[in-house]
Amino acid sequence: MDTYTYRIGNKIYLNLTNRCSNNCDFCIRRNDGYKEFGLWLTKEPSAEDVINALTDIDSAEEVVFCGYGEPIYRLDIIPELCDYIHKHGKKTRINTNGQGDLIWDTDVASKLKGYIDTVSISLNATDARSYQEICHSEYGEKAFYALLDFAKKCKENVSRVILSVVDVIGEDAIAKAREIADSLGVELRVRAYLE
Repeated sequence: MDTYTYRIGNKIYLNLTNRCSNNCDFCIRRNDGYKEFGLWLTKEPSAEDVINALTDIDSAEEVVFCGYGEPIYRLDIIPELCDYIHKHGKKTRINTNGQGDLIWDTDVASKLKGYIDTVSISLNATDARSYQEICHSEYGEKAFYALLDFAKKCKENVSRVILSVVDVIGEDAIAKAREIADSLGVELRVRAYLE
């Protein structure tokens, strides 16, 4: 049976797709699962499938759109799910590669307004060439510029925007990432690398 929701601590994560426009060198998708969760899907869920799986939502602090794929591919069901989550008094966060505008050929940030409380965008590198070398986006180097533009647009539409990097990129790159985040007026989160 497919895993559409999984819980880590006081957060519930939603696994909506296995599709991704990146093929990052360090991605947990290179494993069969994450922790005890098998996250490869045989079919993408409907909003109803996910809502039916949210049996413990009342005991969660936050619900995060983050699974084995890029959740923005499921923009079709995100608003309905967020309405349900907000009716239960919970905050929403989406973890994304920031390529939504390229995926949908539209301004995705404006479609998140009122639905997503926090957008966390994986920066992963500090320039387009390095980004492409490790993330292997199907959009090439323009993916890096698209994610920066997406972060700017999210700042206008969502209450909290975070750029994230993995701690293995080195202190100099982390400092440069902090400069990028500061220039956009968003937060920087340095994540621990997951084996």
